Amino acid sequence: MSKEKVFANGFIFKRKESAPEFVVGRLSLKVDEAIAFMKQHTKDGWVNLSVMKARTGNFYVELDTFESKDSVAKTEDKSDDDNDLPF
Repeated sequence: MSKEKVFANGFIFKRKESAPEFVVGRLSLKVDEAIAFMKQHTKDGWVNLSVMKARTGNFYVELDTFESKDSVAKTEDKSDDDNDLPF
């Protein structure tokens, strides 16, 4: 089952087709919206975003919610440790 897409508010990515090949694109941030989005979605001090290409050919920025199996297992181990406190 796929997770629902979370679009990154305040982040806009554009690719200019006439730009030189070494220019991937341009990322614009609307400061107030971007800060609010980052505060809402921060995890361990980081927010991971993916630049995606829609079927229409337009680009968009999406919250990257991928978690490796190792990081999920570590999170579960930490929660188990909390229950074993001697007091």
